Amino acid sequence: MKPGIPAGATDCHCHIFGPAARFPYAEPRSYTPEDETLEDYLALLDRLGLDRGVIVQPSAYDRDNACTLDALKRAPDRLRGIAVVGSEATAETLRAMHRDGIRGLRANEYRRDGAAAYHGGVRLAEIEPLMPVMVELGWHLQLWIDARHLPELEPRLAKLPVPIVIDHMGRMHHSHGVADPGFQALRRGVAEGRYHAKVSGTYRLGALGPDYAEAKPFHDALVAANPDALVWGTDWPHPRPDGGRPDAARLLQVFLDWTPDAALRQRILVDTPARLYDFPSG
Repeated sequence: MKPGIPAGATDCHCHIFGPAARFPYAEPRSYTPEDETLEDYLALLDRLGLDRGVIVQPSAYDRDNACTLDALKRAPDRLRGIAVVGSEATAETLRAMHRDGIRGLRANEYRRDGAAAYHGGVRLAEIEPLMPVMVELGWHLQLWIDARHLPELEPRLAKLPVPIVIDHMGRMHHSHGVADPGFQALRRGVAEGRYHAKVSGTYRLGALGPDYAEAKPFHDALVAANPDALVWGTDWPHPRPDGGRPDAARLLQVFLDWTPDAALRQRILVDTPARLYDFPSG
């Protein structure tokens, strides 16, 4: 255990890529990553002093979850996953994924100028019919969205019977500020327990390393709203980063610097991830 990092600490957002010869990427796709394998990721967890990780199905694989599922099967004690499936999925497909370690589905509502920013991914409309099975399995919805577009989606989200986890503090450029109506919708949802948020992806907000200070007001607002509705992640291996690939160890240190209270670290890094992703307690 490393100083300041509690036992059971969890990286709640990573991706596994490759080997591409075994797990070919989707066509078309928005980017072609280098191989960043399960072995690479487990070594990263060990280096950072983190016990657990959550693999998020990346858009480069679209709906082919084979690489993610393979990693989960090979490290079931340390890993859980979030899949990408839509209307093609049956109830038995989801139940089989649950047995392999999947604990939620990711909806892609991230848009630029009204169009999808990435090839691959599934919109909320395809996932909504799967809600009864998600409830049965205790899954949640992971939502990839620019927070500025959250208010228009809230009436639909309010009808969903599963927890909702929003990526990267709403992934809105920091220049819009914490007073932006979209971020305020996220903050209120977190405060009321309707949403969970990942206090991750500081650089996805356009904040600049090594301190990422422009993202701190967003982090602080969410922690003040409800620390029991927050998780954290590296976003390793940082596909398509703005401004160069960050260092995961530095991102972790920034989180620790911004969250100095040991009790808050325990809640964000251990307790809430254990509930959301069904890790064993203790």
